[in-house]
Amino acid sequence: MKTTAKFIQGNEAVVEGALYAGLNFFAGYPITPSTEIAEILSEKLPATGGKFIQMEDEISSMCAIIGASLTGLKVMTATSGPGFSLKQEAIGYAVMAEVPSVVVNVQRGGPSTGLPTGVAQGDVMQVRWGTHGDHSIIALTASNLQDVFAMTVEAFNLAETYRTPVVLLLDEVVAHMREKVVIPEPREIEVMARLRTSVPEGTNFHPYLAREDGRLPMSDFGDVHRYNVTGLVHDMWGFPSTDPKIAYDLLHHLVDKLENKADSLARYREYRTEDAEILLISYGSSARPAIHLVEDRRDRGVKIGLLELQTLWPFPRDLVRRMCKGRSHVLVVEMNMGQICQEVRKSVPRPEKVYLANRFDGVFISPADILRVLFMIQGKGV
Repeated sequence: MKTTAKFIQGNEAVVEGALYAGLNFFAGYPITPSTEIAEILSEKLPATGGKFIQMEDEISSMCAIIGASLTGLKVMTATSGPGFSLKQEAIGYAVMAEVPSVVVNVQRGGPSTGLPTGVAQGDVMQVRWGTHGDHSIIALTASNLQDVFAMTVEAFNLAETYRTPVVLLLDEVVAHMREKVVIPEPREIEVMARLRTSVPEGTNFHPYLAREDGRLPMSDFGDVHRYNVTGLVHDMWGFPSTDPKIAYDLLHHLVDKLENKADSLARYREYRTEDAEILLISYGSSARPAIHLVEDRRDRGVKIGLLELQTLWPFPRDLVRRMCKGRSHVLVVEMNMGQICQEVRKSVPRPEKVYLANRFDGVFISPADILRVLFMIQGKGV
C-alpha cells in the first residue's frame, strides 16, 4: 500500500489530519501560534471542494462552524488562548445542542495576551471548565507530529461518535517544530461518517431521542426534517423546557455520555514503564524532554518510565491510578503551575508521592529542569 511521507510543521500536520478525516468547512481568525493552520487551509480546503472563511473574530468563527455542522459538514476552527476564551459561550452552545465540531487550541503563555510566541500548557483547566454549567468535554493532545496527525483524525471521529465539540490541545513547540509525517492511504485509518437518521420524510423526527446504544442520529438542516436547536434545556424535539426532570436527565446525558466512557476514551503511550520504580507523567511537548530523560537515566541504571497522556479530558483516572500503583515516586512534567499534577494527586491513594517538574515562563522545559526535581526527590540535592 502506497503512503506519502512529508517533512512538515506541526500546524501543517493538523491540516493534513483534518483533510484526511473529511474536513469540508473551516472558519477562523488568525492568531499566533495557530495561524499557519488557517493559512494552509485557505489554499488546500477550497482545492478539495471545501469552504474556508476568515471571520471577523473568534466568536463568529465558533458560531459559523456550529451552523455548518448542523447542515451536515465536518467542521473545525483553530485559535490560541485569547481566542479560545472568546469561543467559550459558543462552545457551551455546541455542548448543549450536541453539535459535532473540532476546536484546535495551540497554547501560548497567558493569561490575557501573555507571551504570544512563548510555549505554555496553561489552558488545560480552561478546556475543562471554560464554559459555564455542568458538562463534560473531550480534549486530545500529542507530543510528536505523527501523533498530531492521528489525534486530529481521532478528534473528528470522536466528535461524530459522541456529538460533541472536541478540543485538540497543542502548544507552540509542537505546532512549530518540523518532523517527518507519513500520510496513510485513504481508508487505512478509519474515518467515522456522520450518523444520520433513517426516519423517513413525513414522519416525526426526534433529534434528541437517543437510540439504545446512546447515540443520537442527525438530520441535516435543509434536508427533509424540520426541528429546533437551542442552547436552552430542551426536550426530545429540541424545544426549550423548564421541566426539572427534563433538565436533570439532559445534564446527566451530556456528562455521562463522556465521563462513563473515560476508560475507552483514554489514549496514551508508555515508555519503559514495565519495571519502573519512578514514573513520569507528561503530555504534549513536555513529554519530549521527559522521554529523553527516561532514556538517559535508564542508561545509568535508574528504573524510570513515562506515561504520556494523549487524552486529557475526560481525565483517565483509572489508568493513572493503575499506572501509579507500586511506584516509589510519581513526577508530573508540564508547563503550567500544576494543572494536571493536581488531577493525578486526586487519582491516587498517596498524593504526597506525586511531585511536579514545571516551567511557565515561556521557555521550553528541558531534561535538566526535570532532573533537578528528580534529584531532590531522590535526596541527592540539586
